[in-house]
Amino acid sequence: MSVRTRGGGKVLDGGQAVMLPAEQLLQPATASSPLWVRLAAGLEDAIATGSLSPGARLEGEVSMSERLSLSRPTVRRAIQELVEKGLLVRRRGVGTQVVHGSVARQIDLTSLYDDLRRAGRVPSTRVLDVTLAQATPQIAEQLGLTSPVRVLKIRRVRFADAAPIAVLENYLPEAFADITAETLSNQGLYHELRARGVTLRVARQRIGARRATVDEGHLLDIGRGAPVLTMDRRAYDADGAAVEYGHHCYRPDLYGFEMTLVDR
Repeated sequence: MSVRTRGGGKVLDGGQAVMLPAEQLLQPATASSPLWVRLAAGLEDAIATGSLSPGARLEGEVSMSERLSLSRPTVRRAIQELVEKGLLVRRRGVGTQVVHGSVARQIDLTSLYDDLRRAGRVPSTRVLDVTLAQATPQIAEQLGLTSPVRVLKIRRVRFADAAPIAVLENYLPEAFADITAETLSNQGLYHELRARGVTLRVARQRIGARRATVDEGHLLDIGRGAPVLTMDRRAYDADGAAVEYGHHCYRPDLYGFEMTLVDR
């Protein structure tokens, strides 16, 4: 089964891969243009014009080489050229996909929801969990609370232009138990805190990296064990009280942190 896509291509395998016409992929030859250069140029042009949209999966190397009468090394080199340019990404168990535009986030006391809007992206949220739960000793310590104590646990997936970009896990004191899944589906967490009179003044955060868990890999559509960026943040209000502790993980192909360094 195949379905026509923008630019005359076909979606193969139940909508999972895109096959573009040979005349579109192989750019006109010049005296010194190897086949892999022509193919790379055709793929890059298809990405630029939207024939291959963000997140689209290319057909496999074997299929492409047979259909275009090219050798597998030629196809592989063309694809690798675009991987190195940051236009394509290879994922184990998924294949080769067109990269979504990346978001660079300034290291400020802001919410991801607001950052995406400022970057001209369309944020959306899938709320996985909003419950009052017994805090672990570690979570209680992060919030400056004494165990045993209950906290509000919030877990969400944040999307940018419909692409999953982050898994957000936050813990708040029980005083904020009126925050609901419905409100978090439409606004960022910091918006809800400010609406309740909280003035966020300062935060301490740590940025790191690790491999995604099975659940995170599924939620972010990257597969188990893929690398993710992480951020742990503890935010304080104007009185110096901890009002939120968060542990977030991000897709590094779609998200990064940006900071300005000043010589002192």
